[in-house]
Amino acid sequence: MKRTAKSATDAKRPPRYLIAAFLLPAFALFAVILLYPMGAALSFSLFEWRGGMHLVGFNWFQNFVTLFTKEPYITQLPRAFAHNIAILVGTLILQNSIGLFLAVQLQRFDRMRRVFQVLYATPYLVSPLVVGYLWTLLLSPTFGPVNALLRAVGLDTLALPWLGDPNTALPVLILVSVWQWIGFPVLLYGAALGGQPPELLEAAAIDGASGWKRFVHITLPLLTPVIGTVSILTFIGAMESFTLPYAFGGATGSPAGATDVLSLLFFRESFQSGNANALGMSSAVATVLFLFILGGAVIARKLIGRYEENLR
Repeated sequence: MKRTAKSATDAKRPPRYLIAAFLLPAFALFAVILLYPMGAALSFSLFEWRGGMHLVGFNWFQNFVTLFTKEPYITQLPRAFAHNIAILVGTLILQNSIGLFLAVQLQRFDRMRRVFQVLYATPYLVSPLVVGYLWTLLLSPTFGPVNALLRAVGLDTLALPWLGDPNTALPVLILVSVWQWIGFPVLLYGAALGGQPPELLEAAAIDGASGWKRFVHITLPLLTPVIGTVSILTFIGAMESFTLPYAFGGATGSPAGATDVLSLLFFRESFQSGNANALGMSSAVATVLFLFILGGAVIARKLIGRYEENLR
């Protein structure tokens, strides 16, 4: 019986050459756009270069040694990395909590749910560079409407140079990033909540479980795969942050490096450092960033997978 079912499945499966023919274009595109640049950056980081693409010779890991032992890298690299981690923690907490809260609240609406989902997702469709420049205008200390509104309601002490103060620039960047990308977790959590079996919640309600207990013990565990997906994508996005910090503080991460991130460090080393070995050093920065993102994503996926297994 099992052999017959397996034979029927094999008979319906297309030939391997046909599967390969359909997969080959996607794999070729993936290799050209992603694999080749990553391999090239890794190889460039192991050589010393002079005057752009003039190859001097193979220097093993000397570029990485320079990156972790000499100025200005030993000052700028930890600072940029710390800012990436701050962006990660802030966006991870706020996007998961606010996104889940909004998705749960939207489940109570039938007619207006789609409208609000579109409204929340609209900033997600706008380029981060455009969003950054728009918020730069909105938060301008001279003519920005945010400070004008604060002064109009008598909160003059809160009318600050938000992007000109090192103490407020990074928190503002995090909040704007959350504002832009909040629509993504709202849509994912909304879809996951809509797919949960209602009979589980109904049975728990009949047994006397409160709304909070139903959410904590039934709804939240069922959302674990989606929470993991949102968290991993947030981790990748936070570590790759470039356009929004660039729009707020330029290539130097102004003010006083308060919005500097690893991608800006890579950009400066590539195009503005004047370093004769700029290609090798910028490739080393890119390689370190890639390895950290890859390792972090793999570890997070394994930890979330184990947690999901424990829930079954």
